[in-house]
Amino acid sequence: MGHEKNSFSESYAKAGVDVTAGYKAVELMKKHVARTATAGAIDSIGGFGGLFLPDIAGMEEPVLVSGTDGVGTKLKIAMLMDKHNTIGIDCVAMCVNDVICCGAKPLFFLDYIACGKNYPEKIATIVEGVAEGCVQAGCALIGGETAEHPGLMPDDDYDLAGFTVGIVDRKKLLKPDTQKPGDVLIALGSSGVHSNGFSLVRKVFDVTEENLARRFDDLGGTLGETLLTPTVIYVKPVLSLLEKVEVKAISHITGGGFYENIPRSLPDGITARIPRKNVQVLPIFDLIARTGNIPERDMFNTFNMGVGMIVSVAPENADAAVASLKASGINAYVLGELAAGDEGVIID
Repeated sequence: MGHEKNSFSESYAKAGVDVTAGYKAVELMKKHVARTATAGAIDSIGGFGGLFLPDIAGMEEPVLVSGTDGVGTKLKIAMLMDKHNTIGIDCVAMCVNDVICCGAKPLFFLDYIACGKNYPEKIATIVEGVAEGCVQAGCALIGGETAEHPGLMPDDDYDLAGFTVGIVDRKKLLKPDTQKPGDVLIALGSSGVHSNGFSLVRKVFDVTEENLARRFDDLGGTLGETLLTPTVIYVKPVLSLLEKVEVKAISHITGGGFYENIPRSLPDGITARIPRKNVQVLPIFDLIARTGNIPERDMFNTFNMGVGMIVSVAPENADAAVASLKASGINAYVLGELAAGDEGVIID
């Protein structure tokens, strides 16, 4: 883009915004964006809009499904550790894991980075993680925005959000209303805290650089490394599952934990019954509960507790569902079942 060579405002720079830093960041991130190219992606990085040509061959009624989210205060962990190349995976995950709950395949992703000061190398590192998340999800990173906000946030701070658009044939949209008592809930294991509840995590551990460097035997690493572990992107395992088994509903276990997210996929008159002994709780959650003296119900109402996603299937399909997910590298197991009632979720 030749016109950018002549673009520089001394007055704007004195106000704290260096437009040339934005151009450099775009150049640095292009190699990461290139990794995400899919068949429908049309080269448009640097333009005013992201372009994508969807393949709707064989679809009777293509339905677009969109999702948007940010990373939340997990960003503070990345900032304190000065490690920025994985936080983008969380941003992608929070969006694509939502749209897959409808049975939709994510097509493309756009990110938005707001920063106090644009350090091009740092921005490109953040986008490196976004690109890795897109590769894991099988979607194209077709655009984004970096905005410099001097005076609104400190120079070293930034916020990261994004959105995705997926597609599914209308006849293949999941049908949660078909769920009935006796249907089985399958757990898809998480990698850790994922990207929810970090305001509580930070309060519990009084997060500082020194505390993040602490090692705990049951974590197998430092507290910081464990907390910064990226969110699992479940797209490809779930798409594979949908080809093999009739899935009735999917719940993405995010903020609000079990008690908020599972009922969102349940019809009236149906309750999820989960034996507490079935939940394979990860060590980080035991450490959070113990350190913060947090009641178990609050833990299940805030965190994923080791279960990042839940799928509902008929009992005769449970074994096949678990086998398919395990074949895709997911720690899958029977979590509970559906019963008549209006309690939403019962963990006992």
